[in-house]
Amino acid sequence: MDYRKLTPEEIATLQSHGNIADSWDSILVDNRFDASRITNSHFSGTVHIGNMSEAAISHEALCLPVGISGSWIIDTTIGDNCAIHNARYLKGYTVGNNVILFNIDEMTFMPDRKVWIEPMNENGGRRILPFPQMTVGDAYVWARFRGESEMMKRLEEITLRHLDTPEGRMGNVHDNVVIKNCKCICNVAFLQGSVAEQCIALRDGVVGVDCHLEHGIIAERFLLGEHVKLEFGLRLNDSVVGDNSTLARCEVGNSIIFPAHEQHHNNSFLIAALVMGQSNVAAGGTLGSNHNSRTADNELSCGRGFWPGLCVSVKHSSRFASNCLLAKADYPNELNITLPFALVNNNAAKNQLEVMPAYWWMYNMYAMDRNSKKFAKRDKRKVKAQHVEFDNLAPDTAEEIIIGRDLLHIWTEEAYREGKTEIVAHGMEKGKRKTVILKAGEAYKAYRDMLIYYAMNNIGDSKPQSSGPRVTNWVNIGGQLIAEDDMKQLIADIACGSIASWSDIHARFDQLWEAYPEQKRQHAYQVLCHLSQMKNLDDKEWALYEAEYSRIKQFVADQKVLSRKKDDDNEFRHATYWNDAEMHAVLD
Repeated sequence: MDYRKLTPEEIATLQSHGNIADSWDSILVDNRFDASRITNSHFSGTVHIGNMSEAAISHEALCLPVGISGSWIIDTTIGDNCAIHNARYLKGYTVGNNVILFNIDEMTFMPDRKVWIEPMNENGGRRILPFPQMTVGDAYVWARFRGESEMMKRLEEITLRHLDTPEGRMGNVHDNVVIKNCKCICNVAFLQGSVAEQCIALRDGVVGVDCHLEHGIIAERFLLGEHVKLEFGLRLNDSVVGDNSTLARCEVGNSIIFPAHEQHHNNSFLIAALVMGQSNVAAGGTLGSNHNSRTADNELSCGRGFWPGLCVSVKHSSRFASNCLLAKADYPNELNITLPFALVNNNAAKNQLEVMPAYWWMYNMYAMDRNSKKFAKRDKRKVKAQHVEFDNLAPDTAEEIIIGRDLLHIWTEEAYREGKTEIVAHGMEKGKRKTVILKAGEAYKAYRDMLIYYAMNNIGDSKPQSSGPRVTNWVNIGGQLIAEDDMKQLIADIACGSIASWSDIHARFDQLWEAYPEQKRQHAYQVLCHLSQMKNLDDKEWALYEAEYSRIKQFVADQKVLSRKKDDDNEFRHATYWNDAEMHAVLD
């Protein structure tokens, strides 16, 4: 943009409207600058001001005139048609177009200050440098693969270079941002369309595209993906929050949270955790107590679909397979739940841990099916820089199911050899008490049906011509599933410098996402070959799976109705309504 100095007439107009400047020569303006729109403001350092051709700018019920009033502006660039009113101390920012800054006590950017986030671990050993274009997948790659020393060096180098570019600068407020009634904002980048209102303190972070922050939150050293909501007294530090997530009324620290996470109830606490998204933390959850260690170097790792119930307490260091549901309990020891789609229960009366594999499939098909669809349906992102697999039956969970079936087989054989009717698992809980598997036989069969259902859903109408080796290890990078060999190649390319920027890394993620549907289809077919112990399915075997698929589809349809009917037929559910018409009007 071309700027010019103020004319004598404009300076006279500004002074007549109660404005002062340390030096009027340091105020540079666009040709469509309107001096009459600035009142009672103080200018220090070098200030650039853009076009002021529009009369007003609106956000919901708030409508403010374009211009500047009651503000102290220091070393700041202001874009076109902005409304800046009662910004009592605004320093160092580059403000985009059509931005509202209203009733802000302090908003400062210090370009020499580098912001480090310490996610997943409180000891700082996984620290990363955030930047405005960073996705949760980028953050995870940097924080996770700490043993790849050459890649770590390269990531820091390319990030420091990127932060020195105009688009990578942390002190940017992008177009169509609204910030109002906030106390203190320091070194925070705001991307397009984000809104911050009634916030207490925001420091050292990135607010992603179309995020909404409001009602008394405090956030320090953070990175938000797209369409994230922070509200109602949240306390957040050293954390990365993925797209389409909501955090409210809780405390979250030193964590990486993948997309579609919900944690909006009072008194929940999440610390030093990796939560792989599509997850929900209920009220009273205390996830990550350090009381079992003398050091702050423990972590939680939770697969996607993680769902701890009311008042669940889980200690470091624990790991959970995908789609684990934890019943209300204070779990006394570290856990390593290797069975996906499981219900986990702490049976205090019997002093044992109980795990029911395939619980969702056997007893809550309605919720399982709904969870697989609702996240994609609720995806309100406009940019979608972070690729996300929303289906709860995908290559990663299919591989977990295969491992789960093998474990059930081993533990059942052990019980048979020892003449026991109770199936006891190993390695799921630290300590001496036993872990009992509930409904192992039914779960083993359910796991098989889940694999067939996953495979046939993704293969389509025609059988692939050949199988090839099955990809057994998949890496979840912020929601995008990547075959392990592809991930290793990406690491090698970054380490050797052939991938030399974050734009290059994002381009590789895009290429892998384009290839993923066919990889997924091949994997689905290979899962069927694994079940049949064949390299390729002959026509007879394929026909058997087609018949099985028809049966399973009917089972899924029936169970969705039946699991929902359990609620509809519950007499206590009806008790709060005047009649059935009222209940259906409210719930349907």
